[in-house]
Amino acid sequence: MAKRKKFFIYMNAPLTMSFVLICLTALALDFLTAGKSTVLVFSTYGSSWLSPMTYVRLIFHVFGHGGVQHLISNMLYILLLGPILEEKYHDKLITVVLTTAVVTGIIHNILQPHVMLLGASGVVFAFILLASITGKEKGIPITLILVALLWLGQEIYNGILSADNVSQITHIIGGVSGAALGLIFKNR
Repeated sequence: MAKRKKFFIYMNAPLTMSFVLICLTALALDFLTAGKSTVLVFSTYGSSWLSPMTYVRLIFHVFGHGGVQHLISNMLYILLLGPILEEKYHDKLITVVLTTAVVTGIIHNILQPHVMLLGASGVVFAFILLASITGKEKGIPITLILVALLWLGQEIYNGILSADNVSQITHIIGGVSGAALGLIFKNR
């Protein structure tokens, strides 16, 4: 008699799932505090470099979102790409998330200090370009070049021609962070 295989659910991507849960918690806190937690912790903007909260916000702004739709659109990409990247890069993926958060936050605060930045789109674009690097050969894969050209062209086009509340510079910096770190990881 053949043994029946057990069906079970398992945790395949703890960093990815932790990221998503923190984002969900940040959005819940946003609703519970009428936006005060998002302004205080889960967004970044020009503030005194002497304030410890400035540095907290440089990392935590990637967890804040401007609403359910904003959260869902970012989390779909994170949940799609995160497990694949986590399998490939293991503990290095946290470096990608933290570096992207800090670099996008600093550049945003310098270029647009009076505008609040929040959301995981910088991390999403870092993941997109990092995923396009994945492969066994050293060097720069053609998929990275094509994805970067198409994506960069779209972001420049959107930045010039659309008047939305989307920070294309954050997308670009996030993508560059992911690509640069991916090439560093790959060529070591």
